[in-house]
Amino acid sequence: MGLPAELEAHLKTGATNVCRAWAVVRRDGETFGFTDHDQDLEFDGLSFRADTGLSAGAIQQATGLAVDNSEAVGALSDAALREDDIQAGRFDGADVRAWLVNWRDVSQRVLQFRGSLGEIKRAGGAFQAELRGLTEALNQPLGRVYQSPCSAVLGDADCKVDLTAPGYFSEVPVEEVEDRKLFRFADMTGFDDRWFERGRVLMLTGAAKGLIGLIKNDRLSGDGRSVELWESLGATVAAGDVIRIEAGCDKRAETCRLKFDNFLNFQGFPHIPGEDWLMGYPSEGQVLDGGSLFK
Repeated sequence: MGLPAELEAHLKTGATNVCRAWAVVRRDGETFGFTDHDQDLEFDGLSFRADTGLSAGAIQQATGLAVDNSEAVGALSDAALREDDIQAGRFDGADVRAWLVNWRDVSQRVLQFRGSLGEIKRAGGAFQAELRGLTEALNQPLGRVYQSPCSAVLGDADCKVDLTAPGYFSEVPVEEVEDRKLFRFADMTGFDDRWFERGRVLMLTGAAKGLIGLIKNDRLSGDGRSVELWESLGATVAAGDVIRIEAGCDKRAETCRLKFDNFLNFQGFPHIPGEDWLMGYPSEGQVLDGGSLFK
């Protein structure tokens, strides 16, 4: 992208009034603006704060499909970037835009970078975040996987299961919670044992609102139900916080057919011959006509 004519003319004067400005939009919609100027800036309906201690390294950009990259460095501030929010993963994958701006006339600006936050490191009351350009997505492998289990994510566009349908979710207040990962309910018997295993928990209220946890175990017993996550949530969970628990899928064809009545959308290949067939050899009496081995 070329420089706007007015900004280019300003830069050619040799005595410039430029600074950098960044906008960070989290996946929950929360927006933050930062600038390395000594006064706040405003444009595009955003406010860019000057007192956050955020700075950025040189932005590397290239033509073609090369990946743009940079890094953002700053001090953790209770008024802007809080360590508990970073620890909870609220900034993971956040959208990032970076401008070069004439602070005397903010209409003279150019968007230098657009991408997302990658790995975030924290140490000594500060953070360092990797910035990944839009071409980073081209590094991700795409396409179908030739395997027996389903390759879709439960409820996505390929799977098509409606997780808002009755029987596939429950919204309940937390009764007991241990280590932010083990939930116990005295009366939640409307679902079979292990119904939610491999599903997910979404926090709807409380300090952990918006965070998601993946379910490792779901056990129903005479004492009630216990739901255990693979990892502790990144924020405090208290009794009374409302959570949404969604059914899980183990990716097997039988589960797709019987639990979700969705076999037409199954994205696996359940009849792939196993290793025994690969190591087998023809013998007398076998039908070797090239037909299906599935009976």
